[in-house]
Amino acid sequence: MLKRLLPALAVALVGVSGASFAAGDAVKEYKHGHWNWQGINGRYDVAAMQRGYQVYREVCSSCHSMKLVAFRHLGDPGAPFHLDECPAELGLPDTVNCSDPAANPIIKSLAADFTITDGPDEAGDMFDRPGLPSDYLPSPYANDAQATAANGGAYPPDMSLLAKARHHGPDYIYSLLTGYPEEAPAALNVSPGQYYNPYYPGDTASLLRPEFIDDEGHVLEDLVKEATDEELYAGHGVIYGGAFKMAPPLVDGIVAYEDGSAETVDQYAKDVVEFLMWAAEPKLNERKQTGGFVMAYLFIFAGVVYASYRQVWSNVGH
Repeated sequence: MLKRLLPALAVALVGVSGASFAAGDAVKEYKHGHWNWQGINGRYDVAAMQRGYQVYREVCSSCHSMKLVAFRHLGDPGAPFHLDECPAELGLPDTVNCSDPAANPIIKSLAADFTITDGPDEAGDMFDRPGLPSDYLPSPYANDAQATAANGGAYPPDMSLLAKARHHGPDYIYSLLTGYPEEAPAALNVSPGQYYNPYYPGDTASLLRPEFIDDEGHVLEDLVKEATDEELYAGHGVIYGGAFKMAPPLVDGIVAYEDGSAETVDQYAKDVVEFLMWAAEPKLNERKQTGGFVMAYLFIFAGVVYASYRQVWSNVGH
């Protein structure tokens, strides 16, 4: 009985796999960012994180929240705006400990740039005040329902852990931000308010125009291939990616960098990914440093053990 079932099961699995592919469940291979933090000696790039925060503040924060990140976190060791000591040009008293995020003047300035709703006060009313280092980055919307309504029915995900929550998160975010083509493939009918991206995990089969499907509902593969850019065509009548509600958020020159870095979509995307990766794994630098010390200790310890072994057994058999 089992021997008769196995071939049928194999055919069924192949059929399911083929159906999944035919349904348009294919995304283009992600671009690889060659990130600063990768590898044993990799560390976050402070300047890139600072620029990434600027991109988030000026572009992404209009739709996406970072509810798990407080302003004080930005001043922790290894964070984008940590200070070991107070900048001399600020003329702060010696009693000020700028390594403390609560006293860090940069963190205070970043927090004060936001308006926080607080309260109730003594009269029971809510009131607005400048942000404090202890506050968390505020959401652009009052609640999830408002966020969904403001984005055409699609809830913009919180970005606090986005770089770790997505499969190959940094490469996925970078590819998505830099992967919008100038035009959607001609074979697809992308509705107004939606935007095609070959790196977005969607279903392009449901977007095919009627002229690319025969009377029996089969995809006319040759026509789809002919009408689609080679870089966007996955094969077997499938087009990479899908359509979603987020318009291309980055354009060249949208954020002005003071350090002279390139003001391009590619640079913006790399910088904001660096910042988002830090937000998702803020202790990476510290963890790698500790791991280095541990490995050095184990290497030395192994040498001592081996030398002791040779010493103890050196006269055996003589």
